[in-house]
Amino acid sequence: MTTELEKNPLWHILVEAVQRLPMYNSHKAYVRDSLLVDHPEMTVEELSQRLDVPVGEAMVILQEIRAEEEPKKRRYDSSS
Repeated sequence: MTTELEKNPLWHILVEAVQRLPMYNSHKAYVRDSLLVDHPEMTVEELSQRLDVPVGEAMVILQEIRAEEEPKKRRYDSSS
């Protein structure tokens, strides 16, 4: 699903910059495996405050995790 953000040319620059941060992969794994399990509706602002990371990093992490989860939900929904 393409969001309004993803259509903005600056989005791709932000994603590239965030993915190069040293703790990005660790943060993403922690959010996916721990935080979103307990709080699936966590907002960008909440995540930014919780991890003490920039809002841009929180935006990219949530967008990527939710994009990865969407095909799984579709498969689950179609098999029920």
